[in-house]
Amino acid sequence: MLNALSVDVEDWFQVGAFETVIDRNSWDSRECRVERNTDLVLELFDDADVKATFFTLGWVAERYPALIRRIVENGHEIASHGYGHDRVFTFTPEQFAADLIRSRALIEDAAGVAVTGYRAPSFSIDQRTPWAHEILAEQGYAYSSSVAPIKHDHYGWAEAPRFAFRPVAGSDFLEIPVTTAELGPKRLAAGGGGFFRLLPYAFSRWAIHQVNERDGRPAVIYFHPWEIDPEQPRVANAPLKSKIRHYTKLDVMAAKLRRLPQDFQWERLDSVVAREKARLAA
Repeated sequence: MLNALSVDVEDWFQVGAFETVIDRNSWDSRECRVERNTDLVLELFDDADVKATFFTLGWVAERYPALIRRIVENGHEIASHGYGHDRVFTFTPEQFAADLIRSRALIEDAAGVAVTGYRAPSFSIDQRTPWAHEILAEQGYAYSSSVAPIKHDHYGWAEAPRFAFRPVAGSDFLEIPVTTAELGPKRLAAGGGGFFRLLPYAFSRWAIHQVNERDGRPAVIYFHPWEIDPEQPRVANAPLKSKIRHYTKLDVMAAKLRRLPQDFQWERLDSVVAREKARLAA
């Protein structure tokens, strides 16, 4: 089973956990570590002969176009993560459409290739945004990976399907939710990020095996470049829960990521999307 590995390219000060304590106007004055950390991710993938999808902020592409070109030159898919990490449900439909256009133009200009995939910041396409998938399809996106089909205090759409589905009638546009596992009647977050970093590796391995072997479907795993950077600046005035989630086990993340290619096979999300579209068509 070929699974999809993805990276949400954003810097340490752009995460949703700190959005109430870090002023967006201060971003350009802060120590940017996204280029350094993403280059380390590229090295890690190159060592493991892994290709992945990099969902990139337009803000990052605007400031680090050479980084975007390196991602593409290394054989990875470049996709959109919006411009400035605004959650979709904070937009009107018109504002969301404008954000898509702005970020896509910046990323494509830097990358020199077309962008056909999208991931909403903080998996913020949910029951509050029934128009979001339609706008993505109208703008020619092939797929989105923006739904976390769980209950969570930070995000989630618990009623959404666990696996690939067509959210727009009459369109082959696909939504590929991030991976979840099942334990009895409970649905568990198992798609990477903080869950992969904070929980024992054995849990993630069990969850991916369940999705591959019991369900017969590919897993969709994600993480952020800042998660392999234990020396990043600390935000002293952040809520305690946010600090625990953000800073715990940063020093073990790279080693855990190196185990994934030893236990499973990985590829770009656009390749998984092509197979899922063929499966649904059949």
